[in-house]
Amino acid sequence: MGVKKRPISPRQKMINLMYVVLMALLALNVPSDVLNGFSLINDSLLHSTANSTGENNDVYKDFAEYMKQNPEKVKAWYTKAMEVKHEADTIYNLIDQLKIEIAKEADGEDGNPDDIRRKDNTEAVSHVMFAAGTGKGKQLRKGVDRFREKILSMITDENQRKIIASNLETKVPKGKDAMGRNWEQYMFESTPSAAAVTLLSKLQSDIRYAEGEVLHTLQSNIDVKDIRVNQLDAYVIPNSQTIIRGGKFEAKIVMAAVDTTQKPTIYIGGKQANLKDGLYQTVCSSTGEHTLAGYLEMVNASGEKIKRDFVQKYTVIEPSATVSATLMNVLYAGFANPISVSVPGVPNNQISAVMSGGTLSPAGNGTYIARPTAVGKDAVITVSAKLDGRVQEMGKFTFHVRKLPDPTAYIKMGTGKFKGGSLPKATLMNTETLGAAIDDGLLNIEFKVLGFETVFFDNMGNAVPEVSSGAHFSARQKDVFRKLSRGKRFYISRIRAVGPDGIERKLNQALEVIVN
Repeated sequence: MGVKKRPISPRQKMINLMYVVLMALLALNVPSDVLNGFSLINDSLLHSTANSTGENNDVYKDFAEYMKQNPEKVKAWYTKAMEVKHEADTIYNLIDQLKIEIAKEADGEDGNPDDIRRKDNTEAVSHVMFAAGTGKGKQLRKGVDRFREKILSMITDENQRKIIASNLETKVPKGKDAMGRNWEQYMFESTPSAAAVTLLSKLQSDIRYAEGEVLHTLQSNIDVKDIRVNQLDAYVIPNSQTIIRGGKFEAKIVMAAVDTTQKPTIYIGGKQANLKDGLYQTVCSSTGEHTLAGYLEMVNASGEKIKRDFVQKYTVIEPSATVSATLMNVLYAGFANPISVSVPGVPNNQISAVMSGGTLSPAGNGTYIARPTAVGKDAVITVSAKLDGRVQEMGKFTFHVRKLPDPTAYIKMGTGKFKGGSLPKATLMNTETLGAAIDDGLLNIEFKVLGFETVFFDNMGNAVPEVSSGAHFSARQKDVFRKLSRGKRFYISRIRAVGPDGIERKLNQALEVIVN
């Protein structure tokens, strides 16, 4: 039930205005005959307080009634309401006692706070509030402080918090009239008995108002009157409608629009099922389409049984997984081969894979690095997945292992690669190194050049070979470059290189360079 905040009534506004007038009259030290007007104000306050008390008692009755109907739902809020009642009654009764004591001090043992005869008596108030050892002014202030803080801790509406905090404030306002006095002195020192009783009645009215605001807040939080529903349906909420053979099918069976503290009875296959929190589980041992069917029973507010049928289909499939080489269809020995591994419907962090004939290392996001060790020997990757707390094998995948193909030699030219043809002499003189790589658009693998020869031809047509200094052109080779004229050509051959697989190989190709 959505509970609306109660607006301030015209009567309450009038009481607030009279309170302001009261304080003004006290400040003016009006004659005793004017104090007769306080009886009218006090009567209005008592009437307003009685109305608030009646409204609050009605809410307490509602709490008690619904506590009987649904203690599990209402208990926490009912306990808070009882705490509010205790605090409000404690401070309210203390103020009532103070009013009686002031009346008796002013008029004798038959004194009545609702009809004080000696309205201008100031000694009575001073004795009750400030007498050494028996004065109760300080007790009143501490009681109001405790009640105010308790109430504000339960109010969330900022406007209501400000109103209650203002009504129950015990700090003396700053100004020349305070003169270092505390709240009880500021309010009651040298105050006529009729005015003091009226001030205390105003405080009681504020207490009942604050009590009511808290009760309405508690009632709106719990919606204690909104416990019936007018539309009910049965639902099955599965964790998945496609299950791998050997895995578990789980489904939540619930009654829609029903109070969660009132649980329906569940029947599956004509038999009552004792399910914890409505959670159904069964091991799926056979593939194919399956059906979960049954009905729910629940008693409505009038005591009648409500029955709702439910049907949920789900499919059980064979275990499957996908393993693919990211860059190629085979694995190369001694090389870090990227591999993607996935299982439909299973997150990557629940999947694991191992490989025979080498090592398989996870690289994140379903990617692995496969390093086969032997050429010509197949590598087998086995994929497993964690399902329902247990590990299940999802499949085996076989890959042929080959040696990396030979790379292609090139002359390094900054960030470029020269693989043969015409080359300006100035550019040739600035080159230093020979490289080799597989860069066919699928693989991009660099090799280390161990050595090579350059073959030049003299004027007689004789071949003149020169040996490099590792991957670098030697000084003799560079000297020959310097003497080459336009149109001359030479060859780079007998290139030796080693790749990431550690295998040294001699490249069959020869790189032709024509000087222009």
